[in-house]
Amino acid sequence: MINTQDIFSITSNDEFNALALRIFNFQFENNTVYRSFCDLLYKHPSDVKTIEDIPFLPIQFFKSHRILSNNNSVEATFSSSGTTGSITSKHHITDLNLYEQSFKNGFKQFYGNVEDYVILALLPSYLERQGSSLVYMVNHLIATSKYSESGFYLDDISELKDQLITLDTDGKKVLLIGVSFALLDLVEQHQFNLNNTIVMETGGMKGRRKELVRNELHHILKEGFSIDTIHSEYGMTELLSQAYSSGNGIFKCPNWVHILTRDPEDPLTLQQPGKTGGINIIDLANINSCAFIATKDLGRVYDDGTFEIIGRFDSSDIRGCNLMVL
Repeated sequence: MINTQDIFSITSNDEFNALALRIFNFQFENNTVYRSFCDLLYKHPSDVKTIEDIPFLPIQFFKSHRILSNNNSVEATFSSSGTTGSITSKHHITDLNLYEQSFKNGFKQFYGNVEDYVILALLPSYLERQGSSLVYMVNHLIATSKYSESGFYLDDISELKDQLITLDTDGKKVLLIGVSFALLDLVEQHQFNLNNTIVMETGGMKGRRKELVRNELHHILKEGFSIDTIHSEYGMTELLSQAYSSGNGIFKCPNWVHILTRDPEDPLTLQQPGKTGGINIIDLANINSCAFIATKDLGRVYDDGTFEIIGRFDSSDIRGCNLMVL
């Protein structure tokens, strides 16, 4: 049996690798979908000696299968956003406390105690639907903040503007976290001169505006808020952990998450750092679902473990990964 506290006490690559292999063995034995996928690749635990040997489950399986590694009751189901009628990903959570530990420990690793921040959330597209893991996370961060001013904002842009200016002028540590299109709406209507605020975008225009490349988006936001850097959060429905960027789109992972890239033409071949490829994620907090996921993002990993997201695969499916129909 794996103690979940071991996940958040990792301090070295050796500890990460050892626990990742233990979790692979656990999920091979207990996750029927993942076991079937490994079987089709002829990958047995006896063949897996390093984390590079571990098979990565294509992320679209979360749209078509229940990805679970235990028989415990499902406490919550997070779902991805999607257009009307589209099939969305579903991440069934059997331990919400584990998710809370993950995002709280991850936030603390990069930003310190959440209690010390006023959390202002501008996430209209997420609030307007059910099952958002991001809303669940931010709601808990707001509840943990010691400031009564922390809260969500939907369409009340003017109220948010006044609150943000007042808090920043008073010298409070403020975190403004928002979806890209809503942050753009805010700076198009109001000009700021912030000195004590972190602005963090969560990505995505969600069909509300024309997509912008990251540099263009960050340039507009830096000008509008009169700040030097824009922070970013990288997370997804299928994960229980987040990576953060403190500027320039270069992300860092918490100690229990590693990023690798795969060859875009050969999804079973991993690449050396520095090459652009498909993003593979090991999220050890996903012990109850699947910790080894091949995403649809394209990116580049650097020697120090940091990474950036370049874009998305054009095709609707990850090339070469449609190996199984159950």
